[in-house]
Amino acid sequence: MSERQHHRPMRPGAGFFAEIDAGADPALLSEAADRAANLLVRGARATDDPAVAERILHLADTEGIETIAEVWSHSAADSLAGCLWRLFLLRSWVYADPLGVAREYDAGVVRAPVAQVVAGVAEPPGPEELKTMVDEVLRGIAASEFADVLFRAAAFSRVVATGRAVLPERSEPDVQRMLVLAEQLEAAGHEELAHGLS
Repeated sequence: MSERQHHRPMRPGAGFFAEIDAGADPALLSEAADRAANLLVRGARATDDPAVAERILHLADTEGIETIAEVWSHSAADSLAGCLWRLFLLRSWVYADPLGVAREYDAGVVRAPVAQVVAGVAEPPGPEELKTMVDEVLRGIAASEFADVLFRAAAFSRVVATGRAVLPERSEPDVQRMLVLAEQLEAAGHEELAHGLS
């Protein structure tokens, strides 16, 4: 048996804790995300001011999608914050690649006619029509029932997923990602109708 020497525990210097980057408290960040989402969705519908809908629409443009991601991207898919993250991400994607989105949507239209009607994209579904549709969906946060906003976005995502499934350059994971988005938005729409998201 070896003899072990006992040492007094080391005491950290005064600057020890100052050097530790604790980051944001996840619970506080989650609470802030939920509160902001609730104010945005529920508060926007309490006013008749059309400028509110325009401010919501351009939130990602003015604040940056990265800022929105920092606040809402980790929220559950069936929460207001999680839904808003998915809606703003959808709009950013449509604006970043309107030609590609139009191609995918067009490929899915004939195979998902019911979803096409719910999505409400003008014919023919070109890049500008898709931008108009996604903007109308986001304006709906202030002007429509939030469940309707979610159902329209889900239907749009479903048509795109269907289109991706038939395009040779798209992989199965690409199809699945869009299909999961559609299912999450649709489930959230049903939850909003039944109980109201929080």
